Amino acid sequence: MTISINSKVMLSHHVAMQQLGFGTYQLTDCDELSCAVNAAINAGYRAFDTAQLYQNEKQLGQILKDCHVARDKLFITTKINNSNQGYDKTLAGFDQSLKDLQLDYLDLFLVHWPLSDTFFDTWKAFEKLYEEKRVRAIGVCNFQISHLELLSTKANIKPMINQIEIHPYLTQIELVEYLRQQKIAIEAWSPLARNKVITDPLLIEIGNKYQKSASQVTLRWHIQNGYIVIPKSAHPDRIEQNANIFDFELTPDETQAINGLNQNLRVGPNPDNVYQKNGF
Repeated sequence: MTISINSKVMLSHHVAMQQLGFGTYQLTDCDELSCAVNAAINAGYRAFDTAQLYQNEKQLGQILKDCHVARDKLFITTKINNSNQGYDKTLAGFDQSLKDLQLDYLDLFLVHWPLSDTFFDTWKAFEKLYEEKRVRAIGVCNFQISHLELLSTKANIKPMINQIEIHPYLTQIELVEYLRQQKIAIEAWSPLARNKVITDPLLIEIGNKYQKSASQVTLRWHIQNGYIVIPKSAHPDRIEQNANIFDFELTPDETQAINGLNQNLRVGPNPDNVYQKNGF
């Protein structure tokens, strides 16, 4: 099957999600966000990822409402903030996100971080929202194997996706293998390690072969690994470049060589620390 910007990954419960989406982390200025999102739409993106933590749901909701793309062609994700976790607070937080995004339903709702004190109550609220068909899919972010195993002891619905930090410097092979065994889709945040990978000699060398940048090679690596990936940029030319990754294919040897760049390097918090401290 030819992979394109329209290619989708099938989550469990038969929900299809675009494999390449657009992240909105740190895009809070309304004009900057509008410019970026409209550039993404023009480049073909239809999946948009936000979070209560990002404080841009209202702006994003209005931009998407005005973009003239039909609602059923968009896939919109948001995440419950740590301070809004717990059963009642999660339900209230979801209502507020839906209002801010100007939506009747959400495509994907995620637990942003595992927290020990609200762990099961938050997921119970997620299951309620899913059963009421107010959200098409539910999942988690930053869950380690231990968190998923713990959740399975009381959950009635398995998370459909785990959004994790993953990039060539943090390949998370053990977690990836576990998620695949459990049929939980893998979504990569910070897929370029906050641009740390773009100066890597190997990625540059491979990019030269295909007349692509190190960023494009890295995003292609994600796509060929089957990950859902949500690069973020405020620059229209970079947004278009990030989408221009479907006219070349990495060889198995190149993919393996990129896997070998792993340094277990995190650019974000360690989920185990967040879980133990119940926040940052």
